[in-house]
Amino acid sequence: MPLTRSFKELVQRHVAEDPVYAEALLREGIDTMLAGDVDTGKAILRDYIKATIGFEKLGEATGTQPKSLIRMFGPRGNPQARNLFSVIGYLQKRAGVELHVMAGPG
Repeated sequence: MPLTRSFKELVQRHVAEDPVYAEALLREGIDTMLAGDVDTGKAILRDYIKATIGFEKLGEATGTQPKSLIRMFGPRGNPQARNLFSVIGYLQKRAGVELHVMAGPG
């Protein structure tokens, strides 16, 4: 049986309707990148950006061209740390969360 809506549309709607889910998606994207799966983390953050602020407004807020942001979070994107941290910092501020990196055991 074919799906009537795409998964990405479902995620975007869920993010728009549920702030707890939106925050969890932001955290998951960042956590995934920090765990070493940069491509998956970028994909999660791309979905989060599309569902919340959009690339146009994010570009205005960070001083980065929207097309550059789209490429940065695309499958072949290789963002510079400066640009990535600028985006993550803004997304945290906008969401009203402050994430911290802590060393784990081992």
